[in-house]
Formats: sequence, C-alpha cells, structure tokens
Amino acid sequence: MIKFDNIEISYGDFVAIENLNLEIEEGEFFTFLGPSGCGKSTTLRALVGFLTPSKGSIFVDSKDITHTEPEQRGIGIVFQSYALFPTMTVYENIAFGLKVKKVSPDIIKAKVYEVAKKIKISEQQLTRNVSELSGGQQQRVALARALVLEPTILCLDEPLSNLDAKLRIDLRKELKRLQKDLKITTLYVTHDQEEALTLSDRIAVFNNGYVEQVGSPKEIYNASKTQFVCEFIGDSNVLSAEVLQEISHGTDYHYQDKEGFIRLERLRFTRESERDLSCQAVVSDYEFEGILIKYTAKLANGDTIFVLEKNDGISNREIGDRITLYLNPDDVLQY
Repeated sequence: MIKFDNIEISYGDFVAIENLNLEIEEGEFFTFLGPSGCGKSTTLRALVGFLTPSKGSIFVDSKDITHTEPEQRGIGIVFQSYALFPTMTVYENIAFGLKVKKVSPDIIKAKVYEVAKKIKISEQQLTRNVSELSGGQQQRVALARALVLEPTILCLDEPLSNLDAKLRIDLRKELKRLQKDLKITTLYVTHDQEEALTLSDRIAVFNNGYVEQVGSPKEIYNASKTQFVCEFIGDSNVLSAEVLQEISHGTDYHYQDKEGFIRLERLRFTRESERDLSCQAVVSDYEFEGILIKYTAKLANGDTIFVLEKNDGISNREIGDRITLYLNPDDVLQY
C-alpha cells in the first residue's frame, strides 16, 4: 500500500535519510523504531507531506504522492504534543477538520459521536474544554480528531511519550484494539522498544538515517541481523571470543574468533538439551524485581554477565554462590 522508493531527505549538506526503500502493507501496524535523531520522524513527515524528499518517490496504492499537498493525501496524524485547541471543547476539537471541509452540521455531529464512542470519549467529556482534561484524555481527543476524517492511513508520532508508565500501557492496549477494529493502516514512531514489540505487526529499526532491519517483533528480537539492532532491542550479554572458545571447546560447535551476544533470558540454570554449552560463574550481586530476579555474575576470566530467573519462591542464590549456566549454542549471535 505504501512504498518508499529510493528516498533521500537532506537539509543542506546534512543527509537525514539516505536511499530508503520500504513497503508497508494495507491494514498493517508498522513501527519506525530507533533512537532520537535517527530519521524515523523525518520519514513519517515526508509521508504526510510536511517535507519533500530531495530524491526518490513515495507511493500510496501505486499513486505517486511525493508532491501532493498534505490535505489531499488522506493521511491522519497524531503528534506527540497533541496540537489541540485549548480554548475549544472536545467536540469542537474533533469536529474542526470536518468544519474546514464544510461538512453539514448534522453529518459532523453523527461522525463526532460515532468516533467518540469508538475511542471511549463520553458525551459529558465532549462538552468540556480540552484544557480541563488529563494527558490520557487529551491523547484520545487527538486520536479522535484524526480518525473522524476517515483517513486511509493513520500516522502516530511518539503519541504516548508524555504519559506516565501505567497510562502508556493502558493506551497501548486501546490503540491496538482500535487499529484491529478499524483495520486502518497505521505507522507508529517510537524510541520505546517495548512499545514497538507489543504493538507492531512489523518493525523497521532506524539508525543514523538507515534502516538496519525490517521484520516482525519476533524476528527483530530473536534474530537481530546487526549488532546495533541486537544492542538496541532488549538486553544482551556480550561474550568475549575467549569465553566462546572455552565453552565450545571439545564440542562440535565452533564460533568465529570474535565476541558474541546472547539475550539475558537465554542463559539458564538447568540443562535442557545435550547440545547445551555450559560455563561456570560466581554470583556477585542481584536485583529483586518481583516477578524476576536479575543476577550479576562473574565468569572465570573476570567478565561480568547478567542472568534472569523467575521468582518461584524456591530459588535462593546468594552473593558468592558458584553457579553453572547453560545456553543453546544457536542463541549466540555474532556479527
């Protein structure tokens, strides 16, 4: 449905996006993920029409929209700052775009009430000023204002970053439910890995103007294709070449002579397969996190690694305890 074809976006001599080629399917929840300044919001703004690429073309349903005016693209956008009118009521904010399009008052009323019901905005809230609402309620209004125009594509630029942690989780669930119900193609920009993994059908990981990897959340996490993706998504231990050679010595498995990466949860206290490799360590510290216990351990060569264990109420490892750790050799990623 959406195609970025050899897109370059530059500001003078600075190239923010270079040679971007990306396709997003209809009805997909697609996330641009990466650190600040990596080019994800810039790419979204080019799609919406707020800036024009210096090279390449953007297509929607095979139609070139690269130079189409933003209001003619059929794309809705919700900003991090909400960009609401604080002196207007919730109803007036949601209806604003329809009024600009000179839609009749009766149709405006029907559409506003319909979208408000979908997003769980009450009739009482519709009469209140936006300035009286909480951050979470304002975010719902911003979303309703975008959806009431019935866009074919919905763009969300860091929409939850101004909210507290619990509210972010609650609204994440609402966004996913709404997107599934409406079957609307959604592009989501975030630097939050957990948000991306939770919400997305597919993710594009951005780094310094390039896309490092595109894939499903499971592919991005379990089969990270580059060191940047591996280190940016979730937590990983770095195993030195020396450690890898030691734990694989005498087995049929051989690593390249360089460091490798393994997710914390892939190190285990029990052997699950004859193929498992093992290493010895000593517990040097631990953090009690409720559901999990995160152990800090020292390997024989002095390297520090971290291990997660489910808090089952039985485990009672203490600082100074000698432990044996097991891992599936395929879980070590090398680049």
